[in-house]
Amino acid sequence: MELELQDADLKSVLNRLRRAQGQIAGVIRMIEEGRDCEDVITQLAAASRALDRAGFAIIASGLQQCVTGAEAGRQNDEDVEQIRARLERLFLSLA
Repeated sequence: MELELQDADLKSVLNRLRRAQGQIAGVIRMIEEGRDCEDVITQLAAASRALDRAGFAIIASGLQQCVTGAEAGRQNDEDVEQIRARLERLFLSLA
């Protein structure tokens, strides 16, 4: 199944990923400069949150598409248990 994001969602995800990219570059620079450990960890945590939020936005869109696809799958004789198992695997990939 191919993931397709709406324009607004795509823009939001890309902005979060670019922010994380900049923050990671900042962390690398801070480490190379021998900056304070607390500052490095704070910046690293911010990058991690940006990646998490981008991932959750992508997964939310994916799950929405999967639910829609599950409805279509039922029409194509896909077993309800198979659909549930697919959705469960996607959801558990967050953990």
